Amino acid sequence: MNPGDSRPEPRGRALATLSFTALGVVFGDIGTSPLYALKECFTSSHGLPLSPENVYGVLSLIFWSLNFLVSFKYLAHMLRADNRGEGGVLALLALTKPGEMTTTSKWVLVSIGLFGSTMLYGDGVITPAISVVSAVDGLKVATPAFQPYIAWISVAIIAALFAVQSRGTATVGKIFGPVTSVWFVCIAILGIAGIAKNPSVLLAMNPWHALSLFLREPGDAFIVLAAVVLVVTGGEALYADMGHFGKRPIRMAWLGMVLPALVLNYFGQGALILSQPGAVGNPFYGLVPTWFLYPMVAIATAAAITASQALISGSFSLTQQAIQLGYVPRLKILHTSRSEVGQIYMPAINWTLMVPCVVLVLVFQTPERLAGTYGVAVTMTMMTTTLLFCSIAGARFGWSPLKVAVFGGVTLLVEGAFFLSNLTKVPHGGWVPLLIGVVIFTLMTTWRKGRSILSRRLREGSLPIEMIISDAAAKVPRVPGTAVFMTSDPAGAPPVLLHHLKHNKVLHERVVLLSIVNHLVPQVAGEERIEQKELGGGFHLVLAHYGFMETPDVPTIAAALTDRGLPMAIKDTSFFLGRETLIPTKRAGVDVREWFLRRMPMWRKRLFVLMANNARPATAFFNLPPNRVVEIGAQIQI
Repeated sequence: MNPGDSRPEPRGRALATLSFTALGVVFGDIGTSPLYALKECFTSSHGLPLSPENVYGVLSLIFWSLNFLVSFKYLAHMLRADNRGEGGVLALLALTKPGEMTTTSKWVLVSIGLFGSTMLYGDGVITPAISVVSAVDGLKVATPAFQPYIAWISVAIIAALFAVQSRGTATVGKIFGPVTSVWFVCIAILGIAGIAKNPSVLLAMNPWHALSLFLREPGDAFIVLAAVVLVVTGGEALYADMGHFGKRPIRMAWLGMVLPALVLNYFGQGALILSQPGAVGNPFYGLVPTWFLYPMVAIATAAAITASQALISGSFSLTQQAIQLGYVPRLKILHTSRSEVGQIYMPAINWTLMVPCVVLVLVFQTPERLAGTYGVAVTMTMMTTTLLFCSIAGARFGWSPLKVAVFGGVTLLVEGAFFLSNLTKVPHGGWVPLLIGVVIFTLMTTWRKGRSILSRRLREGSLPIEMIISDAAAKVPRVPGTAVFMTSDPAGAPPVLLHHLKHNKVLHERVVLLSIVNHLVPQVAGEERIEQKELGGGFHLVLAHYGFMETPDVPTIAAALTDRGLPMAIKDTSFFLGRETLIPTKRAGVDVREWFLRRMPMWRKRLFVLMANNARPATAFFNLPPNRVVEIGAQIQI
């Protein structure tokens, strides 16, 4: 086990069960790539001229891309970089310990990690669109009569998928999860049948065929990388979903079933194209016997839905993490499982993803055109994880600077080539994930910066808590019960407490200053959850610690404090919250020394105010009983 990963690796039946489950959740996206990836290498605007040499070259590129980027980078190395068993861009960013860096280094590293994480939302929009359309596209192979209805059938399936998200990941996974196993078995069998007709296609595993493609047609070979990258889309899910399944089940599922099935199917499609060049228009369904076309379309559609489910669930988890880390305003989070804290549903994110996904299908219509939108986001995410991994490899794994440089240099060279090739897709739809990423990155950084300015304003108007305690003990009348004042800054007196004293001129006999402290770890151990300190004069300071994959729950905190001897029965406790009315002004948001790095233009201040006004109320987010909450308003200039 790696440092910080206290989770024992599963064995026996548990290992087999987790590996089987991971097939649907982790490998759904990369597993459905055979529906469209190979044909894009020859039929799209980025495709190569069809010839035996080019078929061998492309198959060689596919084989070594799968093994280098997925098997070597992610399975052999990235899975080692866990944050207490969790993976993903934000978990990896936390391992870099940005708080220990200089201001400029921290800003650069956090910006890279944050922008890389926003690319997941682009995938969450594009993956359902291209996967479902590519699966349903098989209907027109069975009969051209379906051609005018492919897009509308796809829209109906996608809308139904988003509509059932509120039932929870587990429910959806039970319906579609086992289908993924059937899918991999089917594509492996189809691939074997194709290879049997032209076994010489297996020679494409020789890397010389990929190298000779670049030597023979360097320009076309570079352009075709934009299509080849489609075979590794979803590879980043191996790392992001590590916390759900563990390293060993993911490795076993990939090496035991997913990789062999993918390679067999791609080589089977290649053998078909070599034997029947006319099948290049849809080589995947070209492998399917006529009698099995309709069942295969159904299986492919179910597999595509499972692939989409993984990206949608990932978007929910990423947003929850961003909320806890202070990059996104409070949103409604519904827990869909009593036993699994990671299974959540976020209505705002769900419908926000569905609308552009449906629009993409209606605008681009075909898998070929949708493929033009795919790839840019994936390659940017891959490069982000490589950069962040290299920044921690020395301290965490003891790598020498030379080893870090070699690994980072070679990996970034490969991923950079894919990225540059995908930039040729920007005019053809590649701008879609970039636009989504830029918009979400702007929203996240605006919220983070705005909250920083707001906190500074609140601190400016605060007083030392010791002064309040001494005055309260001597001058302020006390009434029975407990008052809880929520505060983001435990060092000073909460503004809501000052306003309460100013207007009501009374205090409860017990005053609890409650601060929710978020940490750059997935979960906080139960014994480390609550930190309690008696300040004197009936005042108590309580720090409740949460990880970025947890949602604070004040009633649970109150029950724990009651057990510790601090009476906080809900019926006798009043919760005081501040409700700020924000007024954007031209006043500088930070001091002159930090102006260049952290200034906030007026348009961003207005955007921050808009986001703040639409954030979920603290009462609902912290699960406070509405009839025990007192809100006190104030106007604050930012």
